[in-house]
Amino acid sequence: MAELSVNGQQVTLSDDPRTTLLDTLRELPGFTGTKKGCDHGQCGACTVLLDGRRVNACLILAVQCEGCEVTTIEGLGEGDQLHPLQQAFVRHDGFQCGYCTPGQICSAYAMLEEIANGEPSDVTDEDGVRLSRDEIRERMSGNLCRCGAYANIVDAILEAGQREESPS
Repeated sequence: MAELSVNGQQVTLSDDPRTTLLDTLRELPGFTGTKKGCDHGQCGACTVLLDGRRVNACLILAVQCEGCEVTTIEGLGEGDQLHPLQQAFVRHDGFQCGYCTPGQICSAYAMLEEIANGEPSDVTDEDGVRLSRDEIRERMSGNLCRCGAYANIVDAILEAGQREESPS
């Protein structure tokens, strides 16, 4: 039996070894925030963090995550306190139906870490990696929103990223 940690809680996997991480998460009490969209890795609705890196949970088997730390949308905040990125999504109305929002936020969280670590993207210019609308759009291109709330999503990520950069 494989074990992994989901939002700091140890989980023993006794499911069929062919079960995806997404289906495993959806079956755990209290972890239904991760959504099943296309189930083919094309929409990003199921994005979670696996050891801090974003992955499409529909494309990875749960047993492949043995010994790993999985962070879902429920694991970003502190209890009832929303993470600043979640707060920014609310402030900027970065969602309409909200179905893609958990994946968008998890992806944005990892994206901000990538930028902080200086990891370039296809649009990074000679000035180096920095938070910009172009970087956000490029790095979030794997997360689709059927409602078309992209402008508000970019604004929310930009605000949250600028808050992280500025001293408290």
